[in-house]
Amino acid sequence: MTSKILAFVVLGLLSSSAALGQSQRNINQDLLAAARAGNTLTANSLLAEGASPNARNRIGDTPLNIAARNGQLELVEALVAHGADVNLPNLARVTPLMAAAFGGHDKVMETLIAHGAELGRIDRVDKTALVYAAGNGNTAAVQVLLAAGVDPNERNPEKLTPLMWAAGYGKLDAIKLLLAHGADVMARDDRGMTALAIAAQQKQDEAINLLKDAGAE
Repeated sequence: MTSKILAFVVLGLLSSSAALGQSQRNINQDLLAAARAGNTLTANSLLAEGASPNARNRIGDTPLNIAARNGQLELVEALVAHGADVNLPNLARVTPLMAAAFGGHDKVMETLIAHGAELGRIDRVDKTALVYAAGNGNTAAVQVLLAAGVDPNERNPEKLTPLMWAAGYGKLDAIKLLLAHGADVMARDDRGMTALAIAAQQKQDEAINLLKDAGAE
């Protein structure tokens, strides 16, 4: 084979490889777009064509992270069935479980947990799924996590507890649920502040009364 013919062959192979790579990138982007739209039918078709269930966008979100955040249960189930990593976080270290907890999507959370979602993951600002659920007052999500065995008195590096987050945002139902499951009303963070002190700082009057009724001083 002459050098000129060899060069054409190599060029052809490189072009084919580049085209294949471009095709794969496009199909993965299409899957991310389908996830954003909540289009399970399209997502299933793309997955069958070979799209990666763990494709990521520029901020590291996977299709599963997007679907979990939006509460798209059917899509979550499809992605998990195609091998999506239930613990793969985005660049902010937010996992699909945290994303679902933030939105209060309890059925999505149950599915993720059933497929191995890790309960105690911490994101870039030291929040867990329970903190997201409690801080947003998503009681159904809080209940799912507590039922799965999450400690209601878990602490982040600043020693903040889920009860403190719920108190600071005045999420009364979340406060009640956490207290009913053994949350320590007298726990203190690394500043020495209790949930009551945090509620007072944030002027959450109803939370203050609720915590005092629970024995807070």
